[in-house]
Amino acid sequence: MVSKENAKIEVSRLTSHIGFWMRLVSNNVSHAFADKLESSGVTVAEWVILREMYGVNDTTSVSRIAELSGLTRGAVSKLISRLLKKKLVTRKESIGDRRFQDIELTNIGIMLVPDLAILADQNDEEFFSILTKTEREALTALLKKIVNLHKFTTMPIN
Repeated sequence: MVSKENAKIEVSRLTSHIGFWMRLVSNNVSHAFADKLESSGVTVAEWVILREMYGVNDTTSVSRIAELSGLTRGAVSKLISRLLKKKLVTRKESIGDRRFQDIELTNIGIMLVPDLAILADQNDEEFFSILTKTEREALTALLKKIVNLHKFTTMPIN
């Protein structure tokens, strides 16, 4: 039988991991953005869908939005349903194939996206203005390098 004294193995501290610091920053940036969005009645996940749809010519499909956002079609369908209730998108059966639906931003949705983008920009500025332009570019490049290496495609919406 091994005693407690002999069983203790030196382990790294939580704060010694880059992932700890990334998660700490990410959580706080995301929560602050969610708080900013709250007054608009839109969640971060809904913002992702609205932003991905913004500028898309005319109508698009759930599949296309899923492809753009990296979310599953099921997750996109649920988000589209919520956006429908908020009158930010419309949904109708595709003329060519009734199994598919055409999704489109409403005028309200189109007008809302730039306002929400300003909130996103303000949130970034609030957290990252301490960094110089060069530091921001370097941090972004490093994170993109990790994303590309691991082929991360799922949109961070939580």
